[in-house]
Amino acid sequence: MKIELYIAQLLYRYQCVTVPGFGAFLAEIQSAQLLENTHSFFPPKKTISFNSHIKNNDGLLANHIAQAEKTSYDYAVSAIEYEVLNWKKVLQENRSLTVKNIGIFSLNTENNILFTPNEQTNFNAKSFGLTSFVSPAVKREVVLSTPEIVQDTQKIVVEEDKPIFHFEPETETNRTNSYLKYAAVFVIGLAVAGSIGYPLYQNQIATQTTLVETAVQKKVQTKIQQATFFIQTPIPAVTLSLKSEKKENAKLPYHIMAGAFRSEANAQKRYRELIAKGFEARVLGVNKNGLYPVLYGSYTTFAEAEKERNKIIETDNPEAWILIESL
Repeated sequence: MKIELYIAQLLYRYQCVTVPGFGAFLAEIQSAQLLENTHSFFPPKKTISFNSHIKNNDGLLANHIAQAEKTSYDYAVSAIEYEVLNWKKVLQENRSLTVKNIGIFSLNTENNILFTPNEQTNFNAKSFGLTSFVSPAVKREVVLSTPEIVQDTQKIVVEEDKPIFHFEPETETNRTNSYLKYAAVFVIGLAVAGSIGYPLYQNQIATQTTLVETAVQKKVQTKIQQATFFIQTPIPAVTLSLKSEKKENAKLPYHIMAGAFRSEANAQKRYRELIAKGFEARVLGVNKNGLYPVLYGSYTTFAEAEKERNKIIETDNPEAWILIESL
């Protein structure tokens, strides 16, 4: 059973989710952010941290798994214990462990657990459909003042009994000044057209950008409405029954551990004690740690192994535990 799915589901609803025997994930609300230097906007989110000192079982995760899988609370606790054993084994062997959608665990030189959260997952339910985006800075145009053009092609003379406007005859100098006047008017016209047209072009681009973002948001909202974050009809567990005549040759994946001994003689001694008590005991070959494991027995289903383990805990060995491995 992959319990990381159920951990992620609980992080959307709670501020603390404890994995018994491993540690606790803590969620803290972080407000929306703006990075002015990059013009980037980020929606509100939950930042996830990890505390390896909180290991007690508060029942939250086990109850959630039991309800989702429609199974017993004890079975859910056993499933969590088995997954935690796998996590610790991978962490010791690879010095790193990746938990999907949650983060990465690693060991430092002092064998302390370090946690790096997955920044791509936002566990804040109120931020569904909100993504980070970059808004370009607004460029403002500076309009320069138009230089004054001195017109001296005409001279106004006011005298009695004479016309008010007196035009001097056209000369080469006057003709040159006329050309300069028309050129200046043309340049001013281009400047005015640019100052009006460029803002219109910017407004058109902004309008098109808004339309595209609106369409994307509608698609995201549609996907969110179709999404389901909890398993409503989990697939029932399938139990394969083995015929009695083939049971001896079949591989039994569930085993109850009686202990592991450095000395093969001590392992054989424990084996003979279990046989005398009526158990179908076994002694395995030496493992990579140089130990000889001794089993109470092997079983085809986890339910059978769990039932027998409970009896052994009450009558023979309170430290008995279930090993899940094809031997």
